[in-house]
Amino acid sequence: MRTITATEASRRFSDLLDAVERGENVTITRGNRRIAEIRPARARRGRDLREALTGTAPPDAEFEAAVEQATALLTTENRDPWAGD
Repeated sequence: MRTITATEASRRFSDLLDAVERGENVTITRGNRRIAEIRPARARRGRDLREALTGTAPPDAEFEAAVEQATALLTTENRDPWAGD
């Protein structure tokens, strides 16, 4: 893992992004303190969502009714809400 100062990161931001794009992890320091770590973004997949929801109870009837009520309020009409009917 490469370590650079915040000043250097600011001056060479494009180079920093190129290094991260190549797979490098970079630590940013300010005043000899670690401030941030920048690493390549991980592609998210449906599997990540399934893992995040593992152990979560499915929606109950009250939640489903609330979603239906909210959805019913949506409209595809293109009208001005400020026009006053």
